[in-house]
Amino acid sequence: MSVNEFRFFLSCDINLPLTFKIERLEGKLPPLKPPDSADGDCTVDERKPELYVECMLYIDGAPFGLPMRTRFAPCLQSFIFLIFWLGGVFFTPTLMGFFVNCRLETSGPSFSWNELITLSTKYRDLTANSQLGISVYDVSCNENEEAVGGATIRLFNLKKQLKTGKHKLRLWSGKEADGSLNTTTPGKVPKDERGELERLEKLVNKYERGQIQRVDWLDRLAFKSMEKIKDRENSKNGSSHLYLVVDFCSFEHRVVFQESGANFLMPSPIASTNELVTVWDPEVGKMNPSEHKQLKLARSLNRGIIDRDLKPSSTDRKFIQRILKYPPTRTLSGEEKQFLWKFRFSLMSEKRALTKFLRCVEWSDVQEAKQALELMGKWETIDVSDALELLSPVFESEEVRAYAVSVLERAGDEELQCYLLQLVQALRFERSDKSRLCHFLVQRSLRNIELASFFRWYVAVELHDPVYGRRFYCAYEVLEESILKLGPAANGDEDGLKLWQSLVRETELTAQLCSIMKDVRNVKGGTQKKIEKLRHLLSGLLSELTYFDEPIRSPLAPGVLITGIIPSESSIFKSALNPLRLSFRTASGGICKIIFKKGDDLRQDQLVIQMVSLMDRLLKLENLDLHLTPYRVLATGHDEGMLEFIPSKSLAQILSEHRSITSYLQKFHSDPDGPFGITATCLETFIKSCAGYSVITYILGIGDRHLDNLLLQDDGRLFHVDFGFILGRDPKPFPPPMKLCKEMVEAMGGAESQYYTRFKSYCCEAYNILRKSSNLTLNLFHLMAGSNIPDIASDPEKGILKLQEKFRLDLDDEESIHFFQDLINESVSALFPQMVETIHRWAQYWR
Repeated sequence: MSVNEFRFFLSCDINLPLTFKIERLEGKLPPLKPPDSADGDCTVDERKPELYVECMLYIDGAPFGLPMRTRFAPCLQSFIFLIFWLGGVFFTPTLMGFFVNCRLETSGPSFSWNELITLSTKYRDLTANSQLGISVYDVSCNENEEAVGGATIRLFNLKKQLKTGKHKLRLWSGKEADGSLNTTTPGKVPKDERGELERLEKLVNKYERGQIQRVDWLDRLAFKSMEKIKDRENSKNGSSHLYLVVDFCSFEHRVVFQESGANFLMPSPIASTNELVTVWDPEVGKMNPSEHKQLKLARSLNRGIIDRDLKPSSTDRKFIQRILKYPPTRTLSGEEKQFLWKFRFSLMSEKRALTKFLRCVEWSDVQEAKQALELMGKWETIDVSDALELLSPVFESEEVRAYAVSVLERAGDEELQCYLLQLVQALRFERSDKSRLCHFLVQRSLRNIELASFFRWYVAVELHDPVYGRRFYCAYEVLEESILKLGPAANGDEDGLKLWQSLVRETELTAQLCSIMKDVRNVKGGTQKKIEKLRHLLSGLLSELTYFDEPIRSPLAPGVLITGIIPSESSIFKSALNPLRLSFRTASGGICKIIFKKGDDLRQDQLVIQMVSLMDRLLKLENLDLHLTPYRVLATGHDEGMLEFIPSKSLAQILSEHRSITSYLQKFHSDPDGPFGITATCLETFIKSCAGYSVITYILGIGDRHLDNLLLQDDGRLFHVDFGFILGRDPKPFPPPMKLCKEMVEAMGGAESQYYTRFKSYCCEAYNILRKSSNLTLNLFHLMAGSNIPDIASDPEKGILKLQEKFRLDLDDEESIHFFQDLINESVSALFPQMVETIHRWAQYWR
């Protein structure tokens, strides 16, 4: 929903009974009156208040229907254990004491009903002047009811919106609720008596209704401050009033008053002063009937004969080209849609125009949809990157999605693997479980073992999805059945059963590794003791893992067969999660090193590395090899996964041990005649890799960059790890556009050297190449919109728009070069990140 869009229900359309909850009474009861002298059985000392609440609906000042009463609520002197529902989670007073106390509570006896009241009157029968009269009575002595207090609340506010959520009504002591239009018992605290506590109460109500964004760490601080303010105000003024907490039913959207059968709101009374009156138009958001009729006539089948021969003028062509350059995230205006439809026949030879044309179609119109599908079949075949856009949630037509799959069939296995993660996520947007896309992915997996393995893992991770778990389970079953039906391969290696069993053994291996991690974490002591425990387990109880009965496909690289773990070369990282570093023997006689993590969600890292790998491929297609290191990452569950281990050191460790990056590289690639005493090849590798990751981390908005997650290999390749923050999110304040520390610039010879100039040249060249493929990147992230990856799931639309902004599609190539050079200069000269880095180093040291 856009910022200016207002969605609402009309009260006349809600055929539900008026419902609300009487929660509790807050404050101190007034002193009890002495009992009737005629009855000496009850004394003031013996009396214990027994209260009930009576609710009466008033329509235009007159009682309507029968009154409803709650049960009796005896005095609860002891502590009551309450559970609050807040933001989809239950909280007890232990955890949320500050929240309870931030209410205007007072000490003394408490009365709680928590009773749901349902009146016979329905919302559609209410008028704008409907009121609810609530009275509290005490029947603790004799049969005479004693009015404790009453209050009246209007059901609609001044903007004619139905009141929802919790409301705290002040009771008028000793009075019954007055339901007349000019009530003498208003539940709202008068403006001249409202103080800081009432203002805070109003904010808390908004917070509970979800109208204030929840920020956990800030909420805790705010509620603690509110508790202090409450204590201070109460000790200063005291509180002699009683308050009744009432919780009104909430709806998905706001409810605006409108009488049944009316097409307009009651006219507001003419005021002597100039004032603004809000009038809700029930036709807001609907298409103008005249415009709709004109659109139908313009798109009628008879117009097709005329439109077929229409040719755009030079001005029209410029307008069309501007539309075709729009990113896939941009919504076309009505004029633009009509313009593309008008020239649809002349655009059929322009393959880039198909996705824009399909966005113009009114799919609810059967005849128009039929004509569009006929044209789609005759259109110039689109690129694979554009086919991904047709699989997004924007396009619901099964025919359109089937066409997109037919285009994907032209992609090779290597290219398809680049998009496989997103294609699995696109199954969420299909109309059925066994869709054309699902069938296509399964069939391609049967031809390539790597595709089969990754497809199985990507689907398996989503099996516990609360909404689409069944669909992914169906895809998993189809894959299993299809593989089991396979006969022996031409070379006689594996039949379908053995192939499936080899894939299942990957899951069994990860389950055993999880068990090992559990045992290792339970070991008390330092990292060295945990390493000894790991090697002891692999050599003893779990010795079967050192030599497998049959080779197992590596989950990270299914083409590699691993035969067992080498205990002496396996270790544990010094970290809170104690990740395992395991060395596997391979069937070819080599060694495969991996990192196994448990307790960390690697799906976001998996996505980032997939994008790094894709961008590396795009750059190499343009003959630009920036020596990137897209190491493999595979999430095998929501909190577990594997990473390829790359021998390297962090820049923090290198600077600590060698004082400079140049000194470190001289140790491995020394050359007295080379630049700065190292080989030209090594320096070039370092410069290129710095440039590549500078551009990619800027585009993807990678946050939390510090010298501990920038690693350097012996050959000069720099690469980034740990992608817990993406799309512009960063835990540190004022982060630079990209991570370029002064030590990296010094390793290039300083800001005035030719090598630093070459670095900036590589950055700008890479940036322009990746801008050309911006639609592909945006489409891939759009397909991830339904995933449970934290930084995307929080606000998919906002995240994708942030990504789009990074490409600066409004600039031409020359302007983008100047723009990116300014970003580099800003990143290098930023002082605040240097301060943050120093603080981070000290924190790591004391840790």
